[in-house]
Amino acid sequence: MDNMVDDKKVNQVDDTGKGYELPLLLFAGFRTLIDRLHAELARQGHPDVRPAHGFAMQAIGSNGATASEVGRRLGVSKQAAGKTVDRLIALGYAARTDDPADARRKLVRLTPHGIDALRRSAAIFDELRAEWARRIGVRQLTAMEDDLRAVVPQEAFRLDAAGWLGGS
Repeated sequence: MDNMVDDKKVNQVDDTGKGYELPLLLFAGFRTLIDRLHAELARQGHPDVRPAHGFAMQAIGSNGATASEVGRRLGVSKQAAGKTVDRLIALGYAARTDDPADARRKLVRLTPHGIDALRRSAAIFDELRAEWARRIGVRQLTAMEDDLRAVVPQEAFRLDAAGWLGGS
């Protein structure tokens, strides 16, 4: 792995062991899947969906959520969540509705357009996984997934990526 950015080495440590490559390879694999997902979503009629929108739509969930709940689930401020929710509403992926349990609260719910984007995302991820299986072999891919499950704790499956990437 070359590890170059602007013709300068990003990681100026001793290459012995190359432990620093593991997180970079994992991130590059993630980024490759996400970039391909969004290119295909755009082709299928969702050109405005961004990765942050996908996380936010997952945080809204099938039962809806308040902007504060979305913020907590994503690990961002209520204001940041509200801004993302406003963008999803403007794009037609979500709508604000009255909370039937509490008239003082507004729920954010996914619209049919938002649900379509999530369903298409799931199908595209299945296609991308199948492509990886063809490329490296089903056994290799399954082994890689099993190995990652063995080292990644269950509580790591959270939506609050912004928190560890320096967000609110």
